[in-house]
Amino acid sequence: MRNEALHGYLIHYRKYREKSHLVYLFTEEYGRIDGILRQVPPPQYQSLALQASGKGELKNFSKLEIVNQPIFFYGDAFFSGFYLNELLLRLCPLEEAMPQTYQQYQLTLVKLQQLAVNTQPGLLLRQILRQFEHILLEELGYAIDFSVDAHQQPVEPERHYHFQIQEGFIPVQKASSATLAGQSLLTMLDYEKGADFSQPQLQLLSRLYRQMITSLLGDRPLKSRQLWIQNTHSQS
Repeated sequence: MRNEALHGYLIHYRKYREKSHLVYLFTEEYGRIDGILRQVPPPQYQSLALQASGKGELKNFSKLEIVNQPIFFYGDAFFSGFYLNELLLRLCPLEEAMPQTYQQYQLTLVKLQQLAVNTQPGLLLRQILRQFEHILLEELGYAIDFSVDAHQQPVEPERHYHFQIQEGFIPVQKASSATLAGQSLLTMLDYEKGADFSQPQLQLLSRLYRQMITSLLGDRPLKSRQLWIQNTHSQS
């Protein structure tokens, strides 16, 4: 690419030589894209416009402009923003457009700003994060079919299942704390994309998506999750 216009967000950066930075962006045009920026990196969560040139994996970024007003996150919103950016950095393939995830990311940033004035911030936060994970995993190719089990048989409401990311829902003989009720799985068949999840759906997806994301990340846990837990314990 040569002087190609990009629009997106900074998700991570680190020092590169004396006066440059290695920056990682999530863009509308190319999804995650990495490059060298010869100026002070912009704040995170700010909509950016810039130009990119280069043929290799590391592009040269220039003419960077911040498009909107500054966004500042505090408390749970701060850790949530860190979590979103770390997921994009760790899971998204390089230079592969992800339009649905990009749109959901923008929407999520707007919703995170509402946490401080919401009457049920805990519930809103769970909705925000599960909706983002739902779109991200789907666009990465990990959408779950809640209607059938690992043997392509219909999920039965009275049965219980063990979930394996590569296989799906495996029927088991006895229920336990590690299994999922078929009735709970079937509630997802009524979900309309973009709508809020019900409480049972939130509980189900919290378990499933944590298992899926942990599996996809491999041996390197999320720093954002560790910091979030440490902050919660320090306040208790």
